[in-house]
Amino acid sequence: MAPVATNDAQASATNGATDGPVKAAKKTAEPLFNPFYSPTVASDKDDSDYKYAKYKPFWPDVKWEPLTEFPVTDVAHRADPEKKSLLSAASKVTHYTPAIGTELSGIDLRQLSASQKDELALLVAERGVVFFRDQEISIQEQLELARHFGPLHKHATTPIPREPGLEEVHVVYNDGSRRPDPSAFSKIDLWHSDVSYELQPPSTTSLKVITGPPYGGDTLWSSGYALYSSFSPGFQKYLEGLTAVHSGVAQADGARAAGQTVRREPVESVHPIVRVHPVTGYKSIYVNPGFTRRIIGVPKAESDAILSLLFHQLSENPDFQVRFHWEPNSIAFWDNRIVTHSATFDFFPHTRHALRATPHGERPTSVADFEAQTGRVAKDWQRDVWAKQGIAADVPASTNRPKGYND
Repeated sequence: MAPVATNDAQASATNGATDGPVKAAKKTAEPLFNPFYSPTVASDKDDSDYKYAKYKPFWPDVKWEPLTEFPVTDVAHRADPEKKSLLSAASKVTHYTPAIGTELSGIDLRQLSASQKDELALLVAERGVVFFRDQEISIQEQLELARHFGPLHKHATTPIPREPGLEEVHVVYNDGSRRPDPSAFSKIDLWHSDVSYELQPPSTTSLKVITGPPYGGDTLWSSGYALYSSFSPGFQKYLEGLTAVHSGVAQADGARAAGQTVRREPVESVHPIVRVHPVTGYKSIYVNPGFTRRIIGVPKAESDAILSLLFHQLSENPDFQVRFHWEPNSIAFWDNRIVTHSATFDFFPHTRHALRATPHGERPTSVADFEAQTGRVAKDWQRDVWAKQGIAADVPASTNRPKGYND
């Protein structure tokens, strides 16, 4: 949650405090820096010798109209299921974990054909996040590639580059001018799916790091497919019937508190807790600590308990996660519909500077709506993978099974 300032005068009146030593001892609460809700601040030092100064944070004083719903068709529908054109162009394909994360080597993103772009969207939908290194793609070219996946989102509160004409770019920037305050947030709070509060949250999103620390500053992603598959059938079915509120209010409040213009008024949207990817047909848990506030239609205690379970599992279970160490000119593509992510804020006082392009996806679709609208049966990712490998999904109960494993 966004930090709340205390009103000492009101507290004194409420407690019957009087003038004198007691009042003198009172202190005003210092504003806290939560790197998730607090706007990025760049140092005021001369940056004329910084190669990417034109991409440092800038907050335009403008107002935008509210977003309205519009049709989006996932280009991965057109892709070759075997992704031959894309994968044959790679010198090496490295899968990081069984559940999530693939790196493609030897590909220049500037040279992708239309069919390879479609296949990239499909690979990202299947693997959650795909990595490339040593990419000379410019921000203009990154935006053009992102437009292949859908109309681009413009963020209502976070900074854009100083260079004009880049309002669709989201700037990620931290340097030594401000240290994150661990008293302002817990690490779990930083896990999120980008702007999930929008009516049509993002799909195939890309982030390129242009300046990074010598070590640290990694990003972790967690698979919503694997999280869904980890639960019992009864709990899966229960979750499929629930919806939750995603809110952009705290992010807007953080911007206003910092004196920045909120370019578009914050919204709250209700999305299914289990959404279905329109191409893969896999079911994915769609909640995140950053923006999901409560479950609709259940007691608060029940809502809090369920969300706590989901938040802790997505952020703490390593079987669902992949961790990527950035180098300058590394770029990641992830599907915001099926993964959550969090950066590690362990690199102070070094600079970490990245540029994000964020296409809109479709409105999140529940299992019931997906099956009614498409005539397809939504699938459990793990069961489908095992079935293709000839592995039985249900293991018979046995009192002789090992109780764990040794490592």
